[in-house]
Amino acid sequence: MSFFKFKSKLYPLVAIFGSLFLIIFGLVLARNENLPWYLLGAFVWLCLFGCAKGCLKVLIPFIIFGGAFAGIAYASAGGDTAAAVSMLNRFGALFLGAALSMSVAAVRMTRSLSEVHMPRAITLGMLISMSFVPMLKGEVGRVREAMRTRGAGSVLNPKILYRAFLVPFVMRLVNISDTLALSVETRGFTLGPSLYTIYKKEYPALSDVLFLLGLLAGAVLVIVL
Repeated sequence: MSFFKFKSKLYPLVAIFGSLFLIIFGLVLARNENLPWYLLGAFVWLCLFGCAKGCLKVLIPFIIFGGAFAGIAYASAGGDTAAAVSMLNRFGALFLGAALSMSVAAVRMTRSLSEVHMPRAITLGMLISMSFVPMLKGEVGRVREAMRTRGAGSVLNPKILYRAFLVPFVMRLVNISDTLALSVETRGFTLGPSLYTIYKKEYPALSDVLFLLGLLAGAVLVIVL
């Protein structure tokens, strides 16, 4: 059975549950002195379960934004180190949760939600929202490449930013939204009740249980110690 297999990729619903748990637990216990060690262990734990790419992506933003807000908290609290650490804990929990959710492919999440008979409006919304950010990043890169090819100049110039970047970018988004609507319709997605089949089903595995047990065991240690 697939449950006894050790998969390198987490079951999508397990990843979402783990992401929510990390964020909520980190925000609630942000002032706990043991939480930084838990977040560090969770970072390593995520890397061991196939989320290393997402963890590395959020590492630099965490250092920049977490460090900036920790410095603000430190200064506003009159040099209180505990306030800075608690702010770092909050950002660490948020970015770890984001890294975990980023490890799930949109199509795998859609399959999992369909398997548990989630309403189609939620399934379709999740698919579009998870696919939107990578698509948006790609469109920004294409517009910037077109600007460099035409020698439009720097985007720091307000006129160039508006005419050479914002206008083409908005037009591309409008075209993408029209294409997406047609794509959804032609592929048979409906918001009403309808019969559907799942081509490739997703199954939880032993690795998913071990992953959750590791997160929960670390959380218990933080509370008890």
